[in-house]
Amino acid sequence: IRESISPLPGQTYRSNFEDFIISASARHSIDPDLIRAVIKTESDFNSNARSPKGAMGLMQLMPDTARQHNVLDAYDPLDNIEGGVRHLRLLLSRYRGNLELSLAAYNAGINAVERHGGIPPYAETRQYVRRVLGFYDGYREIGVQNVRQVQQ
Repeated sequence: IRESISPLPGQTYRSNFEDFIISASARHSIDPDLIRAVIKTESDFNSNARSPKGAMGLMQLMPDTARQHNVLDAYDPLDNIEGGVRHLRLLLSRYRGNLELSLAAYNAGINAVERHGGIPPYAETRQYVRRVLGFYDGYREIGVQNVRQVQQ
């Protein structure tokens, strides 16, 4: 289901969120490259992003998800990343580390994944999982040092 997508077609990675990503990564035992890939896919590192469905901030938290993870300001990068990573950790635990199912649930919701017994047959969700995995592979390939150098 993976496809190769370069995470850096131009200046798409914002290193000013790096400390928040590394901190949340360490706290919740999630690869920082995965966090970067979710943020890249969800908002392209735009902390003010808002979807037509009401998802907010870098990791595009829905209001219920933000409340569930005690996110007070979904547009605050620190608060948003912390809540999004906490939610990702919950999903990874629920699906026993199955990244594809966890990402599908992050996008479509746990109920959709449960109802369909796997990745829901929604084009948007299937594309979302492919995109995140593609960016994830790209970030792991280039390494964070190279990501930082590209920004300077």
